[in-house]
Amino acid sequence: MDEKDTIAALAALAQPTRLQTFRLLVAAEPEGIAAGVLAQQLAVPQNTMSAHLATLSRAGLATSTRDGRSIIYRADLDGLRSAMLFLVNDCCGGDAALCAPLIADLSPSCPPAEKCC
Repeated sequence: MDEKDTIAALAALAQPTRLQTFRLLVAAEPEGIAAGVLAQQLAVPQNTMSAHLATLSRAGLATSTRDGRSIIYRADLDGLRSAMLFLVNDCCGGDAALCAPLIADLSPSCPPAEKCC
């Protein structure tokens, strides 16, 4: 991901409804969630939700697939990972020890599968 793409991703998340939507999409991984359900959960009109989802999709943070009459949205975790890696790519001048606290803070949220059970 480059600077332009990272700015687009951060701008997409810099709006309360889109940030809440993205967090719901992440929580619904890997199954995803229908656009109508997202609109209901956030008490947002469906056309407004569609616009927010389009913004997240253009920013590389959401994907969609059609399932009958519904459109199922999923968080694009690769897009999120790319944006975050762009931000910390030159972390602490390449001194991995200085970045260790950041990595440690992120790790408890998503423990590796082999440590899970």
